[in-house]
Amino acid sequence: MALLIESGLSDWMSDSDIALEIQRIHPSLDVRTPQTIGDVSEITMIGVVSLQDAHLQRLPNLRLIQKLGAGVETIVGNPNLPDHVRVARLKPDAPAQGIAEWFVTYVLHRQRHVAFHQAAQSRAEWTPKEPGFSPNTVVGVLGLGHIGARSARMLRAIGFQVMGWSRSPKQIEGVTCLHGQDALPELLAQCDHLCAILPSTPQTVGMFDAQMLAAMKPRSQLLNAGRGDLIDETALIAALDKGAPGHAVLDVTSHEPLPSDSPLWAHPGVTITPHVSGWHLGEALADVVENFQRLNAGTPLLHEVDRTRGY
Repeated sequence: MALLIESGLSDWMSDSDIALEIQRIHPSLDVRTPQTIGDVSEITMIGVVSLQDAHLQRLPNLRLIQKLGAGVETIVGNPNLPDHVRVARLKPDAPAQGIAEWFVTYVLHRQRHVAFHQAAQSRAEWTPKEPGFSPNTVVGVLGLGHIGARSARMLRAIGFQVMGWSRSPKQIEGVTCLHGQDALPELLAQCDHLCAILPSTPQTVGMFDAQMLAAMKPRSQLLNAGRGDLIDETALIAALDKGAPGHAVLDVTSHEPLPSDSPLWAHPGVTITPHVSGWHLGEALADVVENFQRLNAGTPLLHEVDRTRGY
């Protein structure tokens, strides 16, 4: 039994770097990369960021796909994925901290008028502008799982009024938690900043369409670090032109890398970051090792995905 690491990315950690870290954690584990793949019939588990049909075709004894991250929609949605192949995701602390920091960064960037002052400096203009006052500012967090809850707590600790939304009831100290589709309009109308960290499911794809965007507070800011298919990007551009929302910060887009001809690049109401909010894995590779051992032992996996729900 062997573990194959084939992330499918060229601008992140290399497969060999990930394999070396796993071997540091468990020196006797048989971990391979595409360069050291050997006998493919021995591979029972693969660690990926993006699953390719070629993986399924050339790994006859594959039993577990370990996502080297959180979002698994492209894996569970693959029509060629055999029923017996299980899927697990990571829920590490490091990227949750990073994504929460990303939200805080761009909320404060707008609160403190950073772009305004940078532009004034380029013109050698001394132009004071009153910053936002955190206790009077409402920040919403869509999705109150591991990452969303951490983000909500961090924003609350700074002093913002924080509202959270999830499909099922949640409780977070100091955060006004709403749930269910009917509660969304109430949240959208109040939030000065709206931080989205929702998974990609049939219910969330295209969720932020023209109607949902129009329900946002005028001149508010929409921040998305969850999944790019949450937002109808054509509708977003039209909504930004109308001022509701007033700005969007996108770490994820419907197509990645974002095509050079996308109008999002040049729109004055859009800030793009190239999917960097949750960069570091931290100690998460220990969970990959643990799942390999649990798979072989026949014990319950860490963070196994319910393929019918998609997360």
